[in-house]
Amino acid sequence: MSPAGNEDQTGKGIKASGVDRSKIWVTSKLWNSDHRKDEAEAAIKKSIADLGVDYLDLYLMHWPVAFVPGQGTQLDRKTSIVDTWRIMEEFVRQNYTRYIGISNFARADVQAILDVCDICPYAHEFETHPYLQQQDFVDWHRREAGGIKVIAYSPLANTNPTYRDKKGGLVGPIFEDPFWTALATAKNATVAQAVLAWGMQRGTIVIPKSESEKHIDQNRGALDVEFSDEEMEAVAAQDKKLRMNDPGKSWGVKLFADLDDPTELDGDNAEL
Repeated sequence: MSPAGNEDQTGKGIKASGVDRSKIWVTSKLWNSDHRKDEAEAAIKKSIADLGVDYLDLYLMHWPVAFVPGQGTQLDRKTSIVDTWRIMEEFVRQNYTRYIGISNFARADVQAILDVCDICPYAHEFETHPYLQQQDFVDWHRREAGGIKVIAYSPLANTNPTYRDKKGGLVGPIFEDPFWTALATAKNATVAQAVLAWGMQRGTIVIPKSESEKHIDQNRGALDVEFSDEEMEAVAAQDKKLRMNDPGKSWGVKLFADLDDPTELDGDNAEL
């Protein structure tokens, strides 16, 4: 189960909504400690039960990393992503989920799955936003296996925190970025609406996180914003190649090796 731990609350919301199940898209993720058969099956069954549904629409392998069950972040070097993918293919056959996919994979990891899959990834969720655009990687998915959908998490980059780039310089919230405030003003939109509109126009599915009903409603305004080719090129020039979510170093795993801003490791833990 994903460590977010909110699927039971989400299930209550689904039930309270009164919306027909066929009109709701439900995605869940397989956590790193559940990559082996027994744990994986227990995890997806728990997600389905907690969400109060009969099946999932999409089930993602959260990271291309397996942990030993019950041992924290100790790596399970005997279980490969291909082993786990075979288990997930069975979940489709057993009608636990309509589709399966991946999350936070490097290109080589995706290719390893494509080389062997009987049921191939429907979608790949990974960090991408104006400060980490990875457009080549986004476009690469369209050409593979009939077009793997790209789900952009953290599509608004950094909103409240402040990060440092590779040179140690501060990178402030994107809502205060002069480029984006000017572009949003020109479009008569909020910065969030402009950034989300860019994310959709470039071919990704954006999933902004918000607990504010006002912000959720405002985000829908992104559907009314469009950019010219020249504006899209201007946005491309703003790419900082800055990754903001990378637990690989704490896990001792070299993630994103063939992508922008890969994990940098020293010593014996440099390879999975």
